[in-house]
Amino acid sequence: MDLVRHYLARAAASDLDAYVAQFTDDAVVEDEDRLHHGRTAIRAWRAGTPRVDQRLRTVEETAEGYRADVEVSGDFPGSPVTLTYRFDVAQEGIRRLTIRPA
Repeated sequence: MDLVRHYLARAAASDLDAYVAQFTDDAVVEDEDRLHHGRTAIRAWRAGTPRVDQRLRTVEETAEGYRADVEVSGDFPGSPVTLTYRFDVAQEGIRRLTIRPA
């Protein structure tokens, strides 16, 4: 559960290096049906996402890592929305992050 809280804290901060460092070298992020492979692509994806507020609603441990429901609010149509974040983790960090509507 600390991994999820650390992820959300780094996502809210402006330190892009710290955000990207939590992923493995070969990590994949899936967001809005698009895949971003590796730290360079994840950095570009993250740099292009708008600033939003995120509030952790629930988190549960899974066989692969964690599943969290997060309320996301900001300056976008339909705000706020609840999204499900699935974290597949390895010892080195986040191996895969999948973000989908809850």
